[in-house]
Amino acid sequence: MKRSHEEHAARFDEIADDYDDDTTPEYRACVSLVVEHADPDPDDVVVDLGCGTGAVGLRLAAGADRVLGRDISEGMMGRARRKAADRGLDNVAVAEGTFREPNYDGPADVVVSNFAMHHLADDEKRTAIDVVADLEPRRFVLGDVMFFGEPDPEEPFYSPEVDDPATVGVLADALTAAGFSLTAVEVVHDQVGVLVAERTP
Repeated sequence: MKRSHEEHAARFDEIADDYDDDTTPEYRACVSLVVEHADPDPDDVVVDLGCGTGAVGLRLAAGADRVLGRDISEGMMGRARRKAADRGLDNVAVAEGTFREPNYDGPADVVVSNFAMHHLADDEKRTAIDVVADLEPRRFVLGDVMFFGEPDPEEPFYSPEVDDPATVGVLADALTAAGFSLTAVEVVHDQVGVLVAERTP
């Protein structure tokens, strides 16, 4: 991780109020694909890691029993809570949590994460995926900045000073090592995609 949790949290606190208005088409495409692939059942518990302002979790709430959002930025979490309240979603709970310590030890049927894991170094991503596996979901859907090829250094989709995207191969290997099978790969951009992983029986 190129910055500490505290530094990342402070950065997102500053932009929380405008975050939803400043998203890219690629981000919005990932949100839609993560929601589509997550596809929770009505009695499912969904855990949204790095939930931000709730772009994914709030859309999943109508089809799930509960949605538990976890983030490190109080500003982003506050916005997610306000949006949930405005929409009358009483099955959404948002609290502080990290990939390493998600602040939840109950059952999770589906875990999602969108545009958050790329802040971690590759070894931290492997640890994060192991933590996701410990929640024993049947499905993990990851939308993120990731490299499908060699990124053009003149046109990075990400911010090199704060972001640390992995190759799709690194992510796929980590998912397999954690007991998942990669069941779908969606290419949104040569530096953005969605991976769908199912628990290996």
